[in-house]
Amino acid sequence: MTKLRILIVDDEPLARERIRAFLAEDATMEVAGECANGMEALELIRNGRPDVVLLDVQMPGCNGLQLLAELPADHRPAIIVVTAHERFAVDAFEAQVVDYLLKPFDRTRFRQALKRAVEHIRATRDGDLGKRVEGLLAASAARHPQRIVFRADSRMIFLKPDDIEWVEAENNYSNLHLADGKRLLVREPLSSIEKRLGASRFTRVNRSALVHVEQVLELQPAKYGDYTVVLRNGTRLSLSRSLRSRLGTFAGEMP
Repeated sequence: MTKLRILIVDDEPLARERIRAFLAEDATMEVAGECANGMEALELIRNGRPDVVLLDVQMPGCNGLQLLAELPADHRPAIIVVTAHERFAVDAFEAQVVDYLLKPFDRTRFRQALKRAVEHIRATRDGDLGKRVEGLLAASAARHPQRIVFRADSRMIFLKPDDIEWVEAENNYSNLHLADGKRLLVREPLSSIEKRLGASRFTRVNRSALVHVEQVLELQPAKYGDYTVVLRNGTRLSLSRSLRSRLGTFAGEMP
């Protein structure tokens, strides 16, 4: 972990000086700033984004607990309360502080509090990373689904997108032409299947046909400037002029 940025908030200069001295002994910590009242601390936290705040409770203006009320628990630094009074402990821990240091404290107790702050930060960052990864995986799965369920009669069929070469519309049904040569008739319109398969790998070539773009072998010119789409299995499908640009995004610019 890189150096942790510490904000010292205490209205007593000697208290701030003592904390600075303790922090100077730890090469993994750096003082990001210090202030003597809650309002100034609130501004520094929001703009400076320190990792840890050593926070006194009784200060002029906005006190430490009032400051915490202005900072949502999931968008705040690790907070270590530093005070000479025990009576604020319950309220402080209800506000989800990391530790509660009673003045006067020694180096050992101070280091223990910082250790808890480091563990809290690591857990928070690991959790945030996990959420981001899960979000990326979910987005990827939405764009590139691994398995899709189709209902056929009373059965539920699980297919991978690559199992499907092309799909043919048949009124309110769709006929799935599979890579193994089989067909699967499902009671689902082509427009619905098109949405579920996703535009990254499947595209319409005409009103009644949806093809897996990797199954396209050739585009052959036909009469009057039209084209015929030839799939790898030999299937020939007409390419609608209105949909030509869709296939062009996968095949490059078409004449």
